[in-house]
Amino acid sequence: MERRTIGAGALEVGAVGLGCMPMSWGYSGSRQRGDESLRAVHRALDEGSSLLDTADMYGPFTNELLMGRVLKERRGDAFVSTKVGLLVGDQHIVANGRPGYVRRACDASLRRLQTDVIDLYQLHRADPEVPVEETWGAMAELVRAGKVRALGLCAVGARGGRRSGGLYDGTIRQLRRIQQVFPVSAVEAELSVWSPEALETLVPWCASRGVGFLAAMPLGNGFLTGTLTPGQGFEPDDMRARHPRFTAEMMAANQPIVVGLRRIAARHGAAVTAAQVALAWVLAQSPGVIPVPGAKRQRWVAENAAACGLRLTARDLAEVAELPAARGSWD
Repeated sequence: MERRTIGAGALEVGAVGLGCMPMSWGYSGSRQRGDESLRAVHRALDEGSSLLDTADMYGPFTNELLMGRVLKERRGDAFVSTKVGLLVGDQHIVANGRPGYVRRACDASLRRLQTDVIDLYQLHRADPEVPVEETWGAMAELVRAGKVRALGLCAVGARGGRRSGGLYDGTIRQLRRIQQVFPVSAVEAELSVWSPEALETLVPWCASRGVGFLAAMPLGNGFLTGTLTPGQGFEPDDMRARHPRFTAEMMAANQPIVVGLRRIAARHGAAVTAAQVALAWVLAQSPGVIPVPGAKRQRWVAENAAACGLRLTARDLAEVAELPAARGSWD
């Protein structure tokens, strides 16, 4: 697989990563199978998808424990990214950026992951009660202590209404502040065919500074794969059950996007899928962009990894640009 670099330290990873969250969190709980997920992670590493993206809150904790079972055997094959800063309670999630908590959380993550160093430690959310410089300073201490290799900021937030210009202005202001404390190696934010907003300011900001960009949800929470049926419904614990683009009406309204991706895929061969076109589009945006599609089945992991070999033409990219904008229930 093609390799791409993260940050000024030129940390190398496979060009397509693996989002591990669906194995333990956020999606249908009844479809989560530990052994099947383990096989999927091993397959990802076999395919060259070395970046494993997890977080202490996924589960909570169970996702890191799952990754630890793989890392115990294959640490040298993996680039481990985990996150700190969010606590999961009963029906709520709160931020905690206190330096003491950050240090304890890192030690706990290291134990669960069964490793002595985290390759990329990301701040999941800034704590509004703690200056972000204090939180970032505590994370920088972990680098100096040899427990972490590089630091990143996760800018993936809940959708809160109609998106407009300047979506990431606050994120960039935050990045400027923490850069004064310790270098930012990576930023993780949503980027996909149906959510391209990061291309306006955030991706260029990263590209101009040698900061890696981890593209979260590059398959649109599964919609861009074309495997979901409008009106199919979602389990109550599945975040798509409350997502404004996943009502039956909006899934039907957004089908032209999938149709367009399938049309492009067909030009590249019968075996090429809409999902691979969607991932290839993300890869084509910048050499510093690394899509991190979530998956928990070997089949999808292999399909996603193969997207690295798909090169979209100028015609393909122009057709993607002409696809209709995604609609949500607020539209």
